[in-house]
Order: sequence, then structure tokens, then C-alpha cells
Amino acid sequence: MMSIIVTLLFFTYTLAEEKELTIKINMWSKELYVLENGKVIKQFPISIGTELSPTPVGEYKVMEKAKSWGGGFGSRWLGLNVPWGIYGIHGTNKPHLIGEDVSSGCIRMHNKDVEQLYEMISIDTPVLIDGPITGTGEGEFKNLSVGSKGNLVQLVQGRLKAMGLYDGDINGIYGIKTEYAIREFQKLNQVSVNGVVSFREYLLLGLIE
Repeated sequence: MMSIIVTLLFFTYTLAEEKELTIKINMWSKELYVLENGKVIKQFPISIGTELSPTPVGEYKVMEKAKSWGGGFGSRWLGLNVPWGIYGIHGTNKPHLIGEDVSSGCIRMHNKDVEQLYEMISIDTPVLIDGPITGTGEGEFKNLSVGSKGNLVQLVQGRLKAMGLYDGDINGIYGIKTEYAIREFQKLNQVSVNGVVSFREYLLLGLIE
């Protein structure tokens, strides 16, 4: 009898361990999905960033959880490990704006929805954000220089690293190493050297045609 109980407990524990949750965010449809072992089990409407303060695209993880951050952050906060700034999934005190491009880059949800999500999600849960990596409208392929941050910087850093011109982290932060690499790239291409990424550099890097 004891052997059967132990076996059942182990089986139940194994099933719990095999349960894998993932958050997937679709910026085009403005929906947040919770997937269990690859299958959608929850779906929520969201708001995303504006053209000039876009939501970061890529693969991240939930790094912190908190209740009642205050202000416009609603009743729950799920912080993400985006390397170039503080971004997260949170509630809102302006529920009528859900579905719009209005945030400073965070993912906004109805408070009742983010409270439900909060209880489901643990630290280190993967978060996949899918959307226009180059931005849209006025924010598309904007000029980059020291102090710039975001997905466009990551794209540039990745291309420079592949060329052997950049040995820093691909972290989306345009620092001195990135500027130096761009200057070297500009010298190689015999164009004016200013350490700034503009339309010309995007073109020469092969990021646009």
C-alpha cells in the first residue's frame, strides 16, 4: 500500500514538473497569450508602446513580481529582463485605452486580467514578444548615437559583431564600444566618420534595401 502511495505521489509530482508555461505577446493583434506546453490556455487584450517609445521585441523572462506599484501601473507588475531599460507587464488605471499604442514600452492589461496572470506565472517564465522590430512611422530606422537604446541598436550590434568590428555585448545599448565600431565601419566604407547610424549606415549594413 505504501509503495502505491509513493508511486502516485511521484507521478503527480512529475506531471506538475512537466507543466511549462510561456507568455507570448503579439503586438500586431495586441493580444497576450498564455501557453501551457505550447497550447494556448488564456488570451487577454493589451496595450503596447507608441511609435517613439516602442515595446521591445524578442525573447525575455519574468524577473520580478510585485503588487500595487502605484500610479498608472495598476494592481500587478511582472518585470522583464530587457537589458536596456525597465519594461514589464502591468495593470492600468486607464482601462479604456486597452488595445491602443499608448504606453512607454510596457505591456498594459486590465487589472482583473493581470491579477489572473500574476497568479499563474512564476519567476523565469519565458516571454516571447513578436512585433515590428524596426518600429513604424516616425520611429522606423531612426538615427542612433551614444545613449540610444532598443531593438534597432541590437540589430546594428549584431551585424557589426558578425563583421568582426564589435566585441561588446549585443544588449541594445549604444555605448562607446558601439560608437567605435561604427566609426571603423564608416572608415572601411570610405564615408564621413561621425559615429552615428543614419539611413546611410542602415543601407551599408544591409539592414535595409
